[in-house]
Amino acid sequence: MSSYGRLDEHEQAKLEASRRTKKRIAIIAISSIVLVCIVVGAVVGTVANGKKPSSTVSDGDGDISVSVKAVCDVTLHKDKCFETIGSAPNASTLTPEELFNYAIKITITELSKVLTGFSTNEHMDNATSAAMGACVELIGLAVDQLNDTMTSIKDKTTSFPKSVTDLRTWLSSVETYQETCMEALVEANKTSLASFGETHLKNSTEMTSNALAIITWLGKIADSVKLRRRLMASAGDMPTMDGRKLLEGGDLRKIANIVVAKDGSGRYRTISEALMEVEEKNEKRTIIYVKKGIYLENVRVEKTKWNVVMVGDGQSKTIVSAGLNFIDGTPTFQTATFAVFGKGFMARDMAFRNSAGPAKHQAVALMASADLAVFYKCTMDAFQDTLYAHAQRQFYRDCDIFGTVDFIFGNAAVVFQNCKILPRRPMKGQQNTITAQGKKDPNQNTGISIHNCHILPLDDLTGIKTFLGRPWKDFSTTVIMKTFMDGFIDSKGWLPWTGDTAPDTIFYAEHLNFGPGASTKDRVKWRGLRTFLTKSEANKFTVKPFIDGNKWLPPTKVPFKSDL
Repeated sequence: MSSYGRLDEHEQAKLEASRRTKKRIAIIAISSIVLVCIVVGAVVGTVANGKKPSSTVSDGDGDISVSVKAVCDVTLHKDKCFETIGSAPNASTLTPEELFNYAIKITITELSKVLTGFSTNEHMDNATSAAMGACVELIGLAVDQLNDTMTSIKDKTTSFPKSVTDLRTWLSSVETYQETCMEALVEANKTSLASFGETHLKNSTEMTSNALAIITWLGKIADSVKLRRRLMASAGDMPTMDGRKLLEGGDLRKIANIVVAKDGSGRYRTISEALMEVEEKNEKRTIIYVKKGIYLENVRVEKTKWNVVMVGDGQSKTIVSAGLNFIDGTPTFQTATFAVFGKGFMARDMAFRNSAGPAKHQAVALMASADLAVFYKCTMDAFQDTLYAHAQRQFYRDCDIFGTVDFIFGNAAVVFQNCKILPRRPMKGQQNTITAQGKKDPNQNTGISIHNCHILPLDDLTGIKTFLGRPWKDFSTTVIMKTFMDGFIDSKGWLPWTGDTAPDTIFYAEHLNFGPGASTKDRVKWRGLRTFLTKSEANKFTVKPFIDGNKWLPPTKVPFKSDL
């Protein structure tokens, strides 16, 4: 009888999924027709004659161009869009692509003003100074990312990078950097500081969100009317990885460019010293071999240090350890023992540890804010906030991740495969939450995907409630698929961030998991939680579509499965 009941529930879920799919297909079909009418008729149709559109429509307050109305109608902050993009020089003659370019330019200008405002502000105490310092770094990252985005576009009116995914990823990260700045200000626990941040970041966050909405919409248009070749002609800003052939040569330790050893047998005794030697914006791989030992240092792979490969002697032998933490006055964003910003980074056979302990609360072992980052056979060891998958695209394979509260968190597009996720015993009175995903904007292409992993207890967790996660932001997205869950997982599965429920706008899913903790019959009844996905829905969160992994992972020689 129980088997029959499960089959009936499954069939019912399939039927509901089928109905939803048919409804979405109908909506998409109608939307495509509308989009084609607006954009193709008003914009694309003029290309054949070498002319730009000049059609206008009335919005009740005056005439505006069809292109401006089309792009602003898809944004979340329409008034800001009409105010900024609508005031572009010769706006009535610009195509949506040109308006997108203009949106990037004015966002750079606005964020540069914000950066100046944070940089020149006088700090009255240590907490304020620390929070403002974090914001200066984060807004600087946002400005750099927008400038890189603008460079990749090359300011050509009909040319986009090869993949819209790139643009969405980069703009999603710009939005995340600003949101993280705001979080640092709130952490300082000063009302005036939070108000300062809200005031100074309001315009730039709305403008970034609008640019992201426009490129998301243009991507859908390109798919709908088969214009991808025309819209996406340039090569984009993906690392060329010329030096990746080195990774095919067997033991990376033997072909390393730089050797680090505590015993003095290498060129450097610290990792930080070795990184200073790495050529900036190098398109080729720089391999750094870090010999066994415990390296007591906070390490940063800066944004200009591209394509660094760091290899140790093993997860239990090469360990980077430090103890910065929130309780002692460091913003969460800056507590990381090992922080990565340079694109194309790869680490293998190493461990990253924050030794602060559970009483110090937020204390990050590894923070990754680098695009196209890979961690293979690595260990992340801490308690609260162990792994900060902050932004951009990331892949973790055969890693061990220890922690207690929200110990896999952030707003990257990240896939974990064949990893061991190991909750440990927290402080007295605490409960464990494995994930806390921070997607705030529905157009961000971010989320946590846990695929073919094992969720097991590191310690005896008798009497400790352990949940799969909790929704940090309104559009929090977390999917767990084909993963073993031991019986210590609380039967409710998920924990609200506040109150007794979660926003309807989240997307949480459990799909084809197994083990004594995988039963979904007593899960929380949230509208945003799915306990069954179609194959096509599940595949959206796999390596190939979710992080564009088939394009950049193969040369690393790290094993991966591209689909479900």
